[in-house]
Amino acid sequence: MNKAETSGIITKCLGGLYTVESPDGIYECKARGIFRNKGISPCAGDRVILENGVIAEICERKNSIIRPPLANLDQLIFVVSTCSPPPNFLILDKFIAISEYKGITPVVVITKNDLGDGSAVHEVYSKIGIDVIDVDYSNTATVDAVRNLLIGKISAFTGNSGAGKSTLLNAIDDTLNIPTGEISKKLGRGRHTTRHAELYKLSGGGYIADTPGFSTFDTNRYDIIRKEELAGCFREMAQYNGECRFSDCAHVCEKGCAVIDAVNCGDIPQSRHESYKAMYEEAKQIKEWEING
Repeated sequence: MNKAETSGIITKCLGGLYTVESPDGIYECKARGIFRNKGISPCAGDRVILENGVIAEICERKNSIIRPPLANLDQLIFVVSTCSPPPNFLILDKFIAISEYKGITPVVVITKNDLGDGSAVHEVYSKIGIDVIDVDYSNTATVDAVRNLLIGKISAFTGNSGAGKSTLLNAIDDTLNIPTGEISKKLGRGRHTTRHAELYKLSGGGYIADTPGFSTFDTNRYDIIRKEELAGCFREMAQYNGECRFSDCAHVCEKGCAVIDAVNCGDIPQSRHESYKAMYEEAKQIKEWEING
């Protein structure tokens, strides 16, 4: 890399201008027109090479999500409240499947434990090997556990509106100063939601981005999973691969299905299989043009 070049990470994209954080400072810059000609849009989380203050190269992404546009996520933090709103297992499972499909580590954080019982959520997701943290603001160790997960990583927070994301983020890092009880524009939740995304650097290290409440989102806006690929996005089914009577088993209602046997034995949570079946039926309706379009 010559003296006119530097590398960094895009932390903000807005109106064709990009904020890039590099070891030698913060740059406000534009991108070469070649990206637009190729239909490529730089986005927050991208690792880039700058030449003379212009984005000249976008390094290979390990993953990306479409709305809001974010790249190279290490983990998605799903904030689930015990009540107001109550947990929606199907929506949560849809987003966890997308997370698995993209190679993003899913984490479940349960809030409002003083107002309701989150044990059912904790049991289901800890059983399948996902990190689950029950946040209790009277016990700082629980907030520390979430904060420690974020160190050195790019993380996005999502969850139903009202689940307590803002309260949690402020507890993790009070310098964010996010308004609670209202839409937070500071983390991209305003009218620029689909066009604007921003990473915020945590005082303890790492970056976070807030995504819109997923109650209003169709997971197809994140990505589309073919029915043949769906079982691979449910980690608890992996160990039964190849054990079904039929090689093309859909794991929905077939005789001799090892997955269904595991559900009946309690080795796979019933709610997870119900979500899988609902998602499989939806995936059957997807047209090829939707995937390639």
